[in-house]
Amino acid sequence: MDSAKVLDAKGLACPMPIVKTKKAMDQINRDEILEVHATDKGAKSDLAAWAKSGGHEIVKSTEEDDVLKFWIKKG
Repeated sequence: MDSAKVLDAKGLACPMPIVKTKKAMDQINRDEILEVHATDKGAKSDLAAWAKSGGHEIVKSTEEDDVLKFWIKKG
């Protein structure tokens, strides 16, 4: 999946993955994809709630070797 930007939030604890995701989202255009890599297990529910409240869409999420990866389409 083509990403406009990749955010490395690995090793960061809540709320930093969300804070950094919000800043990265501000740097891309509507309908572009932000790819987020995180290791905080809480990021799964936090990012889902944040994306929904902000009008964004998580188009894909995976977990590989304890790294959560999310592809978020900017709304």
